Amino acid sequence: MSQSRLSTALQDGMIALPVGNIAIMRPPATYDVAALPRGEVQIVHGFFPDYAAWEGAGYPVTQDLARVCVAIVVVPRAKALARAMVAEACAKADLVIVDGQKTDGVDSLFKSCRKVLGDLPSLTKGHGRIFWFAATDAFADWATPPPAKGPHGYYTTAGVFSDGAVDAGSALLAELLPAKLPARMADLGAGWGYLAAPVLARTGVKSLDLIEAEALSLACARLNVDDTRVSFVWGDATRHEAAAYDGIVMNPPFHAGRASDPGLGRIFIQAAARLLAPHGKLWMVANRHLPYEATLTECFRNVDVIGGNGAFKVFHANRPQR
Repeated sequence: MSQSRLSTALQDGMIALPVGNIAIMRPPATYDVAALPRGEVQIVHGFFPDYAAWEGAGYPVTQDLARVCVAIVVVPRAKALARAMVAEACAKADLVIVDGQKTDGVDSLFKSCRKVLGDLPSLTKGHGRIFWFAATDAFADWATPPPAKGPHGYYTTAGVFSDGAVDAGSALLAELLPAKLPARMADLGAGWGYLAAPVLARTGVKSLDLIEAEALSLACARLNVDDTRVSFVWGDATRHEAAAYDGIVMNPPFHAGRASDPGLGRIFIQAAARLLAPHGKLWMVANRHLPYEATLTECFRNVDVIGGNGAFKVFHANRPQR
């Protein structure tokens, strides 16, 4: 296996690490840390599956970046979040290292940093780039402001799904929910909480668990949803454990990075079937091109398409098969 960009830059002497603690911001669970002094490494993450993976590997993990000597920014897909992470790294560290894939926009971020700081050392490898510089206050205006209400009337922030508008699939699902819903409900992958209001507006609902893996999204959901029937759960919906639900709504994710991965939706369907009571019901929206019918029929005795349009289809399924 070829060395990562970080390992190559460190072992070839391109980056000289100062002595002290090192924070890695939002690294995937597979990120290569072999060249770093393990005792100095801490992980900063808001995505629960990766948070749990690093914690399980024995690393200290937190959602908040403390003062460190080195901050390594692992570039996320969201441009505004990437910039905010650079600003935070500059405010909390002495040396800032930025590492990411071209498909996630690292070259654009590199260009923006060079525009402010001039020439910067870097290494391109493995369809990505790593670059580094001494911390500076030149990127202070990249910091993310607190969550704010958008034109849709909901609080969102950089790095959350559909931060600028209500997702069209979720809006369609909300329209097609029946007038009465089961008592104990859950939203798997609840995002910033859009589906909560239409679910809670239906008769019969006594409780609703919003289960979301991204801490940034869940923080927005707490601002968007004010109802004593609601519980906010930061966790992996596909591994969530709870007493059986009577009903579940969901608009499952279908991207791993930039690549479409229908397997994610299939795992959500399997999780929904596992979490539902024998009489439980599922309402789910999906992009029309995604092939979920086979998995639904494997997991539920009854499956119907209850609506859709050129872009989306909405399923109702009940009687989960164990």
